[in-house]
Amino acid sequence: MSRIGNAIINVPSGVTVDIKGNTVSVKGPKGESTHEVDAALAVNIEENVITVSRSSEEKEVKAKHGLHRSLINNMVVGVTEGYKVELELVGVGYRAAAQGQNLDLSLGFSHGIMFQLPKEVSVTAVTERGKNALVTLESHDKQLIGMIAAKIRSFRKPEPYKGKGVRFVGEQIRRKAGKSASK
Repeated sequence: MSRIGNAIINVPSGVTVDIKGNTVSVKGPKGESTHEVDAALAVNIEENVITVSRSSEEKEVKAKHGLHRSLINNMVVGVTEGYKVELELVGVGYRAAAQGQNLDLSLGFSHGIMFQLPKEVSVTAVTERGKNALVTLESHDKQLIGMIAAKIRSFRKPEPYKGKGVRFVGEQIRRKAGKSASK
């Protein structure tokens, strides 16, 4: 019983939705996205309301029902409001600088890391004295921005003893006590 799949998707003004066969295209002020829907599902649009219905009650079809409805909803939200992910660089000497679509990271290695971002993602990097460096990613594609943020975090994951590394803003790191001195 898919409660998420049965929910409707309201299309705000300024967003155009085009359905051709199993392909759903959403175009709005922030960008454009397309998604290929499973053949067992039907997508309908009537009076700025999108509904996703399934053809059978099989377990696999029920699972895909909620998934594809959520992906279409994420596309609608992405082209209207967009998505934003903030990363925090915690550590002495950890810096970030953005030059166009390139992100230059100094994460305590002997060399800097130059990371090329796709054109759909915009980046800003702020490094203030006495505060942790902040990297902000913005895009209309939720999946892409999540993958990019995870890749940047994988360069230097937060370690449990001092908490140094790249973390999401608001992420809680489980800290360990470390070695205690012998008597």
